[in-house]
Amino acid sequence: MKNTEKYINPFTDFGFKKLFGSEPNKDILMDFLNELLPEKHKIYHLTYSKTEYPGLHLNDRKAIFDIFCSNEQGDKFIVEIQRAKQIYFKDRSIYYSTFPIQEQAIKGDWNFKLAAVYTIAILDFVFEDNAYDDSVVFVVQLKDQNNEVFYGKLTYIYLQMPKFNKTEDELETNFEKWMFVIKNIHRLTDIPSRLQNKIFMKFFGEAEIANLAQEERVAYEQSLKVYRDLKNVTDTAFEDGIRKSELELLPKLEEERRLKEEERRLKEEEYERVAIAIKKMLSLDITIQDIAKIFNISESEVEEYLKQ
Repeated sequence: MKNTEKYINPFTDFGFKKLFGSEPNKDILMDFLNELLPEKHKIYHLTYSKTEYPGLHLNDRKAIFDIFCSNEQGDKFIVEIQRAKQIYFKDRSIYYSTFPIQEQAIKGDWNFKLAAVYTIAILDFVFEDNAYDDSVVFVVQLKDQNNEVFYGKLTYIYLQMPKFNKTEDELETNFEKWMFVIKNIHRLTDIPSRLQNKIFMKFFGEAEIANLAQEERVAYEQSLKVYRDLKNVTDTAFEDGIRKSELELLPKLEEERRLKEEERRLKEEEYERVAIAIKKMLSLDITIQDIAKIFNISESEVEEYLKQ
């Protein structure tokens, strides 16, 4: 079925990384994150980091983040879209947050001082044990028995998108505007009047499907199919909030794993196609600077493609 939407869906892997995870759009990510962060950890300069982290040993499990970045003080931010419920989703969040903690270790003399680590997860579902709370934002920190924060440099911020139901006319704060646009942009045909400021105008421009290069459009359509298939599977699995045993969920989880593997394979194939196209363009005496502009990537990324 042909996609008739005007704007890309941020809940797709391609859409999320295109809008928030690309170097030209770091100002978009900064504006979004600063709506969630306390003043002491506000971001004024952002640096993207590698998104794949190996374990400490050869056979250890890896961590692959959607987006991983740091601010000028060295605070670490894991930013992820979580499209489907998982039985051990909270365990996964904790596990992933250990990687940016461990990477701060310094060989030799070290006083163990750590930079702050934030996990920001945009959820396309609601925590079952938080289902009767109307709060969109679910913040978790380490606290003591008196409910006082024991350690303030490890924070998990979960955005439960199904709980955000404000209409365009009800939007007041910049945070509410971000929630609205993330949840609804793929359903819109025009830019709402309340969102016509510089950062949101750029966001809508980057999200417009008509502005995508042909290679990007193909990648998006593949990513959208994976998202829709995965959503259908998980919606069925968790229909009406009914808890199911691990044994009952195994076929569904296996299907999720298969879809994610298919998504990974498609991304690798797309990466190879872009690498071939870049090499061909270079052979036609098109400069690296021009190639970078054509693909909307940095010159260093062009160099990475040329290594393939």
